[in-house]
Amino acid sequence: MKWEVVIGLEVHTQLSTQSKIFSSASTAYGAEPNTQTAVVDVAMPGALPVMNRGAVERAIQLGLAIGGKINRKSIFARKNYFYPDLPKGYQISQFELPVVEGGAIEIQVGDVTKTINVTRAHLEEDAGKSVHEDFHGMTGIDLNRAGTPLLEIVSEPEMRSAAEAVAYAKALHSLVTWIGICDGNMQEGSFRCDVNVSVRPEGQKEFGTRREIKNLNSFKFMEQAIKFETQWQIDQIEDGHKIQQATILFDPDSGETRMMRSKEDAHDYRYFPDPDLPPLRISEDWIERVRGEMTELPQLMRVRFSTQYGLSAYDASTLTSSKDMAVYFESMVAAGADAKLAANWIMGDVSATLNREEKSIGDSPVSAAALAGLVKRVMDNTINNKTAKDVLKKMWDSGDAADAIIERDGLKQTTDTGAIEAIIDEVLAANPKAVEEYKSGKLAAINSLMGQCMKASKGRANPAMVTEILTKKLS
Repeated sequence: MKWEVVIGLEVHTQLSTQSKIFSSASTAYGAEPNTQTAVVDVAMPGALPVMNRGAVERAIQLGLAIGGKINRKSIFARKNYFYPDLPKGYQISQFELPVVEGGAIEIQVGDVTKTINVTRAHLEEDAGKSVHEDFHGMTGIDLNRAGTPLLEIVSEPEMRSAAEAVAYAKALHSLVTWIGICDGNMQEGSFRCDVNVSVRPEGQKEFGTRREIKNLNSFKFMEQAIKFETQWQIDQIEDGHKIQQATILFDPDSGETRMMRSKEDAHDYRYFPDPDLPPLRISEDWIERVRGEMTELPQLMRVRFSTQYGLSAYDASTLTSSKDMAVYFESMVAAGADAKLAANWIMGDVSATLNREEKSIGDSPVSAAALAGLVKRVMDNTINNKTAKDVLKKMWDSGDAADAIIERDGLKQTTDTGAIEAIIDEVLAANPKAVEEYKSGKLAAINSLMGQCMKASKGRANPAMVTEILTKKLS
C-alpha cells in the first residue's frame, strides 16, 4: 500500500518588542534566572495585564505580509493547564477570534512552486522554563521568559513531505526576519516549530490520527523528525496497531521521536475570555499606518529587481531570499557596479565562500562597496575575471581594497596591442602542431593556444584582445 504524509505547522515567533506582552519587564535574552519579571509575569494577586501595543502592531505586519484578514476585534482567552513554569495556572492566548485569519506563504521545492495557506496567527504569552541541570536531582524554574510576546502562526495541513515542511518553515522564517517582527534566532528559542504529522493511504480524503512533534528549533532536526515519525506511523499501522493522538519530542542524538504525553484537544484547556483584558480593537487607520511604515516585501522587491535592473526571475528570487542579501546587492549597484555583474558575484564566489565558512552575507568581510570596487575594475578592463577571483580571495583575507591589491601585486590587465602580439607570436612559434591542427579544421585547437597565451602573460592579457588577435593570425 502507498502512504501519504499530511503535515501542518504551528510556528511560535517571539516578537521583537523590548518589553513583555502584558508587562514592562525586559525580553532581553541571557539574563540571570528570575531577574526579568514583573508582578504580572509571576501572577502576584491583584496584578492586571496591560496590552503591549508594539506586539499588536507586529501581528498586523504579519497579517499584511501574508495577505491575511486583520480582525477589527479580537479576544484574549485563558488557556487553562497546570505546569510548574506557568505561574498563573493558565496562559493568556487567543482562541475564537485571533488577530489574523487566513493568508498564504509561497514555497519552492526543487522546480515546484506551491502555496501553503495559513489558518490563523494569534497573540499569546510564553511560559517560563524548567531547568533540570545542576540541581542535584531537582528542577529549577526560570520565569524570565514568562510573558514574552509570541505570535503563533498556524498553517493548514497542506504539506506532503518533510522537504515541503522545511521549505515552509524557512520561507516563514525569512519573512518574519525580513519585516523585522522577530530576530529568528532558533538557538535562543525565538523561532520554534511544532509539527503535526499523520499518515493515510494514498487517495484517501480523511486525515489520519496526528501526533505533534514539539519545539523543533532546527530545520535539520525538523526534517529528521518528520521522516522518522512518518515511517514509524506507517510501520505501526501495517503491524495492526492504531495511532494514538499524542504530543511527542524528537531526540537528535538517537534520531527518534518519543511520546511525551497524550495530546489534549481544545476542550481540555477550558478556554474562556480573559476577564482582565477587554477585546482588542484595531481601527482601519491603525492598520493603514502600520502598512505605510512597513519595509518593502520580498515578493514586491523581486518584481522590482526584474524590471528595474533587468534581472532574470531566478536571479531576482535568489537575491531577495534574505533582506541582507537584497540590501547588499542594491548597495553594490549604488556604488557603481553593473547590476548583472553584481548579481553574478554575489550568487557565485561570495555565496560559495560564505557557505564554506558557514557565514551569512551580513558577516561578509568584504563590504558591498568594496566588492563594487572590484567589479568596476572588471568593467573597465583593468583586470579580467580570473584575476578578479584571486583579488577577491586577498580582499577576503586581508580586508584591503581591490585597487590597493591590484596596484601592489602588479595585476593590471595588459591591453597593449604590441605586447599581446609579441606574446602570441612566441606561443605560435612554440606550438606548430596546434597551429597545423587548427588550420586543418580542428578549430578546438585554438583553446590550447589561448591557454598558452594567457599563461605566458601571467593571466594579465585582455582575453578578448588575445582571442581577436590570435584568430586573425591563425587565419
